[in-house]
Amino acid sequence: MRNFTRRDLLLSSAIGLAVRQIPLDVVAASTATRRKGRIRQSVCQWCYRGMSVDQLAQAAQNIGLQAIDLLQPDDYEIPKRYGLVCAMGYAGGGQIGQALNRVENHAAIEQAFRANIPRAQKAGVPNVITFSGNRAGLSDEEGAQNTIAGLNRVKKIGEDHGVTICIELLNSKRDHHDYMCDHTSWGVRVVEEVNSPNVKLLYDIYHMQIMEGDLIETIRHNIQWIGHFHTGGVPGRHELNGSQEIQWDGVMRAIADSGFRGYVAHEFIPTGDPLESLNHAADLCDV
Repeated sequence: MRNFTRRDLLLSSAIGLAVRQIPLDVVAASTATRRKGRIRQSVCQWCYRGMSVDQLAQAAQNIGLQAIDLLQPDDYEIPKRYGLVCAMGYAGGGQIGQALNRVENHAAIEQAFRANIPRAQKAGVPNVITFSGNRAGLSDEEGAQNTIAGLNRVKKIGEDHGVTICIELLNSKRDHHDYMCDHTSWGVRVVEEVNSPNVKLLYDIYHMQIMEGDLIETIRHNIQWIGHFHTGGVPGRHELNGSQEIQWDGVMRAIADSGFRGYVAHEFIPTGDPLESLNHAADLCDV
């Protein structure tokens, strides 16, 4: 089974076909689902390329989600039209393969954050994303030191604007070979040394199940360093259902019981009807 990433072209998939068959006025006419609210759920826009941000936000509102993830600055405000927020925004925090673990990338990231984090604050976006970058021959120790220096350079921008800078944990086994921030221990070491309330980890459950497993205990032990979560079925990064190896309701209960009040965003590639899949995931995680 193929593993998908944000870089994949999705318009030729069944997602685009299924979504184009759903008129926006039909979606808008449905009754919004009321959720328990212990888990504040979001959805990643890149997984629904066949829908506009407006269409996805309207559908998400009807399903009972509270946010949209991974929007560019020009789209930060769109979810507000539907009573939602952009929970995690792009803000120029580098690329997956080239980011904070190289000192030569720090100036560009700082410049982008100085431009876009104030825009995030204005739009009510609580988090922006960044990355470690790939190893490319760099030791984990030197990469950690460089990443700490880079985050120390930009952390005050986040602190001054009330926006949290989240460095994402990704797997280097299947999807992002050679990515450095591929274990929770490395990420925690970095954000712990930076020691800012506005620098945390984006704990991607899909990626960390592949790399580590032991999800619930890892989350419980490190929750103070986690600012955001992403989901995705393992294997394959598809729907959250009985064919997947993660017990999603148990993981969600652990997150809710920890007192976490951030967002959990669905980042899976639907293989069937996309909105039915999203609604099922929302039901499963509504603990």
